[in-house]
Amino acid sequence: MTTDSRGDYQELVDEISELLGVPATLENRDFELIAFGAYDSEGELDPSALDPVRTRSILTRRSTAAVRTWFEGFGITRATAPVRIPPTPEAGVYRGRICLPVRHRGVVLGYVWLLDSEPGAPGPTDPQLEAAMRVAARIGALLADEAQHGADLSRELRAVLTAERGWQADMAVAALRTALGPRGDGPYAVVCVAPWPSADPDEAPSARTVPHATALCTLPWGPTAQWLAALIRLRATDTVTPATSAATRLLERARGIEGGGSGADTGTRRTPGTQGAPGTHSTPSTTGTRGTPGTQGSSGTRDTPGTHSTPGTHGTPATATAPLTVAAGIASPRTALADLAAAWQEASAAARAALAEPGFGPVAEWSRIGPYRLLTSLPPETAQDPAVRPLLSPAHRELARTAEVYLDCAGQAARTAAELGIHRQTLYYRLSRVEQLTGLDLDDGEHRLLLHMALKGARL
Repeated sequence: MTTDSRGDYQELVDEISELLGVPATLENRDFELIAFGAYDSEGELDPSALDPVRTRSILTRRSTAAVRTWFEGFGITRATAPVRIPPTPEAGVYRGRICLPVRHRGVVLGYVWLLDSEPGAPGPTDPQLEAAMRVAARIGALLADEAQHGADLSRELRAVLTAERGWQADMAVAALRTALGPRGDGPYAVVCVAPWPSADPDEAPSARTVPHATALCTLPWGPTAQWLAALIRLRATDTVTPATSAATRLLERARGIEGGGSGADTGTRRTPGTQGAPGTHSTPSTTGTRGTPGTQGSSGTRDTPGTHSTPGTHGTPATATAPLTVAAGIASPRTALADLAAAWQEASAAARAALAEPGFGPVAEWSRIGPYRLLTSLPPETAQDPAVRPLLSPAHRELARTAEVYLDCAGQAARTAAELGIHRQTLYYRLSRVEQLTGLDLDDGEHRLLLHMALKGARL
């Protein structure tokens, strides 16, 4: 943000403060402070105006993730008119707020915050608020112009992610750094959405409509598929929420759902400070259990009489889930733009893992995909080991699934049988069939490792 633009914002915020007779602050859509008006009334400043939430915002120039979640719970991301938020002393919000959403062409770009009047005191009139909203619209146009300048960085980001190592990569990184300007400082994360539904490689959402996104582009994946790459700027104190929020918004887009912010209109509000600390969050997920191959259809292999599966289960765990059709992966944080190509490999690997194992998704972090960190780096043909290939045929899906669950359960027969919903003797019969088909000895650790990795790799 240039010095000139900061002056323009300050003038507009001061105009709103004078218009309504109350202090005003301007924050962008990520709750980072842009300007604040120190309204000078004739009376003594009410100490309650300096509640902890407002004080921290002014002093640190940003709000915490908990504060953001709290205020977004009142629907400010979708509001087109002033929103009143009541005081909540236990949350550090001693004075009520009036939020003026700053929008441009239907997109929320920031918020003007006003301290509401005390109970019984006259507050801003409707005509005054309407006039303030007109000023907020001017702020929105200014924010949009500034964001548009250098916001379309799809070409630069694509070049960094696809350039050959050496001088080409160095030139691509230098071009991206120049285009980013002051925004080039890290940390960053890369998000991959796979597959991206548009067939047009240049059709990607604007970074201005995705929270925390600095640049987006599509990349070819295979002969027909397109995957989306997003460069997400992280907060130094919170390297999880920005990437997860952006990935969730992009998944909504990919599924054809109109984006609605990061939980802004869920109808629930949490007191600031009550959510988990970074690193203890829960990633959005459709299931808590990883799926296994071959859950569709029977294997064509009969279990021995008297050892059939539990009635109604057909050998399928109750927790089995259908494969995801679209998923997102998040790379580990990076501080240097030169590391973005490696971050893209991690993000795309995490997305592939989520597509293969629904329990990882729909948003999967690279640090949490376990053996898929290794498997996704191997050539696709690696999974087609000659010994395991017969087991991967459609006729033996149930046997393959049984073998994988058995290995996932560390070879514990009772646990495996319970997971599959079958009798233990049925399990032993199926495992003997697996050994016959593959020639592998499931009592041999190396044979188990080969089988386990081949079954996991087959998903990818």
